[in-house]
Amino acid sequence: MVTKFVNNIMLKGKKSIAFEIFYDAIDIVAEKTSEDGIEVWKQALANVTPSLEVKSRRIGGATFQIPTELRPERKQSVGMKNLINFARKRHEKTMAAKLAAEIMAAYKEEGAAFKRKEDTHRMAEANKAFSHFRF
Repeated sequence: MVTKFVNNIMLKGKKSIAFEIFYDAIDIVAEKTSEDGIEVWKQALANVTPSLEVKSRRIGGATFQIPTELRPERKQSVGMKNLINFARKRHEKTMAAKLAAEIMAAYKEEGAAFKRKEDTHRMAEANKAFSHFRF
């Protein structure tokens, strides 16, 4: 843990707080599922990682929702962002508990982050007729 001391007062940085929240959440997941917390996290992330996204594009006076494939490095970051954003909206007491609950829901292919992935893929499938507008 990275800490600073100013006038004998310990200060934590954003990274150390984020690491603490994440590893506390992993410990909660491991405790509740009696499985390896990191493996549950990896599977949950794989379950919420989208492969497509829908972008709005204005063509000839009309706006089309055009499905595009995500780059591999962006896929993972979008999946993590969805997990964190939907964890923030949960009603548990601490952020670690919120994140742990969202990870366990995603692991079971439930929860808001998984629903976002499914909705995005459904929207891309509905608009695949416009995919020839990609550049």
